[in-house]
Amino acid sequence: MLYKFKSRSTADVIMLEPNARQLLQIVGKDPDEHHGIVTVAQIPAAIAALEAAIAAEESGNKANAQPDAEDDSDDEEEGGNAQGTVGLRQRAVPLLDMLTRSAAENNDVVW
Repeated sequence: MLYKFKSRSTADVIMLEPNARQLLQIVGKDPDEHHGIVTVAQIPAAIAALEAAIAAEESGNKANAQPDAEDDSDDEEEGGNAQGTVGLRQRAVPLLDMLTRSAAENNDVVW
């Protein structure tokens, strides 16, 4: 199943269900509801929660990094990790952009 996030400020953001559920849990919304809203008043807290989760994941990745993995440091600086998997930062950027633009234009985000 897909989740489609909509705002009058941006184009739609479409995500696969597992990724959208993870982001909705982080921002404090019920991922079991297939329709919902992040109001303009809730957007700053949602952005802060996503950024905190990203920072926590990245600090955890750096703590677990091997000292001999110096040649992979370019990938880690871009938000990836040494295993080549997609990190939370890459998954959250489209939604973060939508939330930021929506807050600037006083528009809600719905899904």
